[in-house]
Amino acid sequence: MSVHAADPSLYRDRDVVPVRRALVSVSDKTGLLELAGALADAGVEIVSTGSTAQTIRDAGYAVTDVASVTGFPESLDGRVKTLHPAVHAGLLADLRLESHEQQLADLAIAPFELVVVNLYPFVETVASGADAATVVENVDIGGPAMVRASAKNHPNVAIVVSPSSYAEVVEAVRAGGTTLELRKRLAAQAFAHTAAYDTAVAAYFASDVVAAQASAPTVAGDIATPGSFDTTLALGGTLAATLRYGENAHQAAALYTSDGGAGIAQATQLHGKEMSYNNYVDADAAVRAAYDFDTPAVAIIKHANPCGIATAPADAADAIAAAHAAAHACDPLSAFGGVIAANRTVTVAMAETVKDIFTEVIVAPAFDPEALEILSRKKNIRLLTLPADFALAAREVKQISGGFLVQDADRFTAFDQSTWTLVAGAPADEATLADLAFAWKASRAVKSNGILLANQGASVGVGMGQVNRVDSCHLAVDRAGARAAGSVAASDAFFPFADGLQVLLNAGVRAVAQPGGSVRDDEVIAAAKAAGVTMYFTGERHFFH
Repeated sequence: MSVHAADPSLYRDRDVVPVRRALVSVSDKTGLLELAGALADAGVEIVSTGSTAQTIRDAGYAVTDVASVTGFPESLDGRVKTLHPAVHAGLLADLRLESHEQQLADLAIAPFELVVVNLYPFVETVASGADAATVVENVDIGGPAMVRASAKNHPNVAIVVSPSSYAEVVEAVRAGGTTLELRKRLAAQAFAHTAAYDTAVAAYFASDVVAAQASAPTVAGDIATPGSFDTTLALGGTLAATLRYGENAHQAAALYTSDGGAGIAQATQLHGKEMSYNNYVDADAAVRAAYDFDTPAVAIIKHANPCGIATAPADAADAIAAAHAAAHACDPLSAFGGVIAANRTVTVAMAETVKDIFTEVIVAPAFDPEALEILSRKKNIRLLTLPADFALAAREVKQISGGFLVQDADRFTAFDQSTWTLVAGAPADEATLADLAFAWKASRAVKSNGILLANQGASVGVGMGQVNRVDSCHLAVDRAGARAAGSVAASDAFFPFADGLQVLLNAGVRAVAQPGGSVRDDEVIAAAKAAGVTMYFTGERHFFH
């Protein structure tokens, strides 16, 4: 048993710790010189490594090289610099204990009261497309060791991993020292930082293993990993914003961003009120729906369900404005207070239409300058642009009590309508097939049970989230009204009975796409044949919970 556990009375109180010696080693040199200047002015000895030391020295500030502290040169192309007892004893000595203080004196090692470290740019290196050797060289070893050692020893050491904390730390140094509350808070940030970093590294190596397994021949007797999922999975994120509240006012909420992420969490807000929890959820659903299509597309979402989805030919005059107009026409009442996502630049024509419709959020890859000016006249509307490298996630994670679920995202990366099976009616003409393809893709964005009616590349009626498919059919038809006649229909899963399909047939739907696979498929097919309606089995479903 350690002395710490055996006799806590040996500890001495160290609430405020004056900073006399700092270890500084950073890859991100944002604010470095301002920090070095402030520390130098406060009489703090700065110990540093490599390019960080050179940058500080070139600016005219005194700096002690780590090599002179360790008595050992930086070696192996910089792989070994700080991994030395002369450094880590200074980080880990618990000076609340006289025995630790005495051991440092016996070893002639001075303690550190401040450590400023950020890690090699691993995520950025991977994102740059660098080769494997370069990526591996950007796996930091000494950095995380220093960060974790300092964070563990937070009763004595303040650990800083982000330039955003420099000002607060400098203020504390000037005021006489760091407080325990500050050091503990910085330690929490530090452990989260290394956890997220290790998660990114693990994900990179796991992706290489998965790729290798996918290309390697199966060997009899091998123990196969189920699917391509790892036996362990860590999730990491960085606090990006504390939100006003969650789904409801009594729920606290925050936004975390994933390292290397390029989605709605990394979107740039150009205008409007702060994003809320519900805004983010609906914006993500809208983007997911709009980006299911390669052609210009707009999705309008309310409470995570589509009020309307529409596409327009790429060569159409102002295609994105046309797509928005068609999407809005599906359900103008529900679109009030909705969230809009476009997969093309928002144009002046689209802005002129949207400005007269109460809208919470618009997300797009870009806004024409004049369109941005028009929409910015609306005080509260939130205008967001997606990152230049935006991409829909390949995998999705959902929390459940006691754990979380992970699945491959439901995407249309290999959409092939030729695999559909005609089970009733005459083969659809080209225009009808195009509408069926649109409806089938758009139905993926509808909460199950989902029915979507479409015509000319636009939804005209949506039935969503019902506990039986008949009710979803009634809802879709009711919302479409007279537009149901002559539309096509897509069902996200099979019709368990013919009654739901019959609702659509009675409304005048001209063609249907559905997965098939019910034990009563024959009854459903017979109903379509009796009505003279074309029906295809897609062979897959698109449940969305």
